[in-house]
Amino acid sequence: MGGEKAHALLLENLIEKTGGCAVVDGGFATQLEKHGASINDPLWSALCLIKDPDLIKRVHLEYLEAGADILVTSSYQATLPGFQSRGLSIEEAESLLEKSVKIAVEARDKFWVAKKRNSGHYYNRALVAASIGSYGAYLADGSEYSGSYGVDVTLEKLKDFHRRRLQVLVEAGPDLLAFETIPNKLEAQACVELLDEENIQIPSWICFSSVDGESAPSGESFKECLDIINKSNNVSAVGINCAPPHFILSLIQRFKELTDKAIVVYPNSGEIWDGTAKNGCRQNVSMMKSSCSLPRNGEMPEQNSLVAAVELHLPQFDPFQKF
Repeated sequence: MGGEKAHALLLENLIEKTGGCAVVDGGFATQLEKHGASINDPLWSALCLIKDPDLIKRVHLEYLEAGADILVTSSYQATLPGFQSRGLSIEEAESLLEKSVKIAVEARDKFWVAKKRNSGHYYNRALVAASIGSYGAYLADGSEYSGSYGVDVTLEKLKDFHRRRLQVLVEAGPDLLAFETIPNKLEAQACVELLDEENIQIPSWICFSSVDGESAPSGESFKECLDIINKSNNVSAVGINCAPPHFILSLIQRFKELTDKAIVVYPNSGEIWDGTAKNGCRQNVSMMKSSCSLPRNGEMPEQNSLVAAVELHLPQFDPFQKF
């Protein structure tokens, strides 16, 4: 019981240690592509779990060196049916899910051992968050940005879809769980109920996407969505990911009105989803730098927040100049 309580306090302690604002790593897939990885694939960055796991570890280490307090694993689009559709057995698919966590943990531990030898370092021991992408992310049709799953997708179907992946990831030993790009209230409910049914003791966050800065992609209000999450003791933080950066400040302020939980935000670079090409339409670099500026002193809520800049190249990722 004591171990479970200590685990639950990991996120809270990190936020306190960082002065109220911990930094999540940046655009993982973007950095993989920068190193030459080809991930225009339904598995997206999870493809590298099969083809180039060493590159995944390299990118984790690069973000740690840049000052990330939290590493998010490469399992966003790593699903059991997704791997099985590539001809892998269920055992092989589960092994790849485990590998996503183990690679991140190994990178964190290697980095931390090296930094501890220098008493003057300014790093925190990073936490590893196991990424769990939405059902729409598995479909790879852009529905994580519309919330339109169809009438056949029920609460029970969503729980069944996520259940075994959640179990495997938890067994691999992450510090946190990150449910990402959730587009509707139904899937948020599925995540909350699943955490309770599986008696998960690891701190979790649930992040929604948003295309208008006002509501979930489904059109449901964030009040409706957060009312569900606020009832859960298993969810430690809630927020936004994969949303245009110019929405972020107002969304942080709105979420602070709706919940007492920590707020996590990691916007994209302002790309627009192209459902035909299955990619984002990148803005020019100068626009990205301008639009992705994070809130500064006096703008960011003063405490209990996580923050990250997603889809930025590492030279733009400078958490030590934050706030």
